[in-house]
Parts: sequence; C-alpha cells; structure tokens
Amino acid sequence: MARDSAVNLTQGAYEQLRADLLACRILPGSRLKIQELCNRLSVSLGAIREALSRLTSEGLVVAEPQRGFRAAPISEADLQDLTKVRIEIESLCLRRAIEVGDVDWEARLVAAFHRLSRTPERVEADPARSSDEWAEAHAAFHTALADGCDSPWLLRLRRQLYDQSERYRRLSVPLTTRTRNIGAEHQAIVDATLARDADKAVALLSAHLSATTRILLTATLEGEAEKQRELAG
Repeated sequence: MARDSAVNLTQGAYEQLRADLLACRILPGSRLKIQELCNRLSVSLGAIREALSRLTSEGLVVAEPQRGFRAAPISEADLQDLTKVRIEIESLCLRRAIEVGDVDWEARLVAAFHRLSRTPERVEADPARSSDEWAEAHAAFHTALADGCDSPWLLRLRRQLYDQSERYRRLSVPLTTRTRNIGAEHQAIVDATLARDADKAVALLSAHLSATTRILLTATLEGEAEKQRELAG
C-alpha cells in the first residue's frame, strides 16, 4: 500500500507540473526550485525529481548541469521550426485518417467538435485567459481529427508536437484579436474532413496552425518596435 501511495503521489506531481507548464502558469525559461515544488505539491524530493525527469524527456523541462531544472524556454526560431514540423506531421496524420478512417472515427470527430463548440474559450472572470476546460476540449478535438490514422508512430509524434505548441497557443490568447473566428476554422476543417477532401482539409488545417504563429510573431515585432520608439524618444 505504501508503494502504491508513493506512485500515486509521484504521478499526481507529474500531472500537476505538466498541466502548469502547458498552461504557462509556470512561465517558459523560469527556474524550477525543487524544495518549493515539494512544499507546494506536498510530495517528497524523490517524487519531484522523478516528475521533472519525465518532463525533461518530454522536452517540457530542461536539466542544466550544476544548476538544476528550468521550464523549457521558447523562442521565435523554435516556434517557426515547431510550426513547420507540426504542420508536416499533422497533415500526414489527417491524410491517412481521411484515407482509412471509418464511420466510428467520423462519429468521434463530430462528438469532439460538438463538445469544443459548446465550451467557452475564455475564462469568464479573465477574458484574456484561455479556460482549462476549453484547452482540454481543444486537445481532444485535434486528437480526434488525427486518430483515424493507423500509424502509432505518427500519432505519437503528433502528440508530442501538440504539447509543445500548446505553450505557444496559451501565450497567444491575450494577443488574439476578436477578428479571428477559431470556431469557424474548426468547423471548416471538420466539414472538409467528413467530405473526404484531403487537399482542402490539409490546407485548412495548415492555415489554422499557422495563425497562432503569425499572432505571436507579429506581437513580438510590435513589441520590439515599441522598445525602439521608447529608446529613440
């Protein structure tokens, strides 16, 4: 029983830290102080170290020799590369799903889209923040979109890339203008997928994934321009 309890505590610590990293409640690049995490999550030093080790293997945490652990940093170059690779892998998954996916896959996709479309995207008390419920439904939707694919390796890679992209998506939420209708983007992808129009579905998905990147890069450029104006003034 004691061993089972320790395993559960370690798993719980891992899941909480992972959720905090993906939601950017732990900011990218910030130092992870093990004792503080032990106190906050009420678990042992060993549980935190094991959780951080797992998160390091997933690329969400970076282990620095002699310096401990840090939340994986983000950068423009990483975002651009990540987006490019994610589009390639997601497109392969979607094309294969459209080719071999059955009616049960279609039903799962429709159900996932329905759930997503009925879930508020923003936290009511803080409209600049994406809700955890919507983030969960959004992840389930993109998983359902791909899971008609019959390649475990492609699906495994897609999941890893999605998780890395989620940190960037969360950061983009306060920057997203109201002119972007993300629900309509999802609807168009679903319609093309159910119509088995692979070229159109992939094109729409690629545009959808690229939008977050454009929002963040535009905000970065605007921020740099503002700094330059302040220095000049």
